[in-house]
Amino acid sequence: MARTVWDSTVGKKTVMAVSGLIMLLYLVAHVIGNLKIFFGAGEFNHYAHWLRTVGEPFMHYEWTLWLVRVVLVVAVVAHAVSAYQLSRRDLKARPTKYVHKKPTASYATRTMRWGGIILGLFIVWHILDLTTGTVHSGGFQEGHPYQNVVDTFSTWYGDVIYIVAMLALGLHIRHGFWSAAQTLGVGSRARALKTIANVLALLLTAGFIAVPVGVMTGVVS
Repeated sequence: MARTVWDSTVGKKTVMAVSGLIMLLYLVAHVIGNLKIFFGAGEFNHYAHWLRTVGEPFMHYEWTLWLVRVVLVVAVVAHAVSAYQLSRRDLKARPTKYVHKKPTASYATRTMRWGGIILGLFIVWHILDLTTGTVHSGGFQEGHPYQNVVDTFSTWYGDVIYIVAMLALGLHIRHGFWSAAQTLGVGSRARALKTIANVLALLLTAGFIAVPVGVMTGVVS
């Protein structure tokens, strides 16, 4: 039964919608945590340490964090695979492009695929930069996330990569939230859902970009 659902277009769209909403919930929590950097190194580093001790003593050190990571990896993979397969299915059904493009299609709609690729590459870079420290500039310091973030956004390329990715994220959320709502059958309140999608996209984009801007302007140093 699961295979039958997965093989259907509706099933793949449902997987995309649910996995997208899981990632959206994570992004809301993530941006709130990121903004703690404006309260100083002590507050931000304490928050980063708290993430590793959530659930203790029932959960061992970092177990909750790793559980969240596993759920996110599954969501990202499911989202990417279903998006790719739906794209291939769409191309097979329509091997030649339409002569006239639909003028009502938004910029976010037309760039969803490229936005997804940009975000996928960004996730890899972000992990290598601030989680493993593999490509980190200025010398990665384990247990000092505040200084690591400042180091990253003290470089022009770190700012460019992050800001471009967050702009792509905003467009992705703006269209993706609306599409997910339609797929899950709650698209009857079109105007309200579009407003929520626009507000979420704006707030998340502004919240994430505030961090590199804070470092560039010296507010965070």
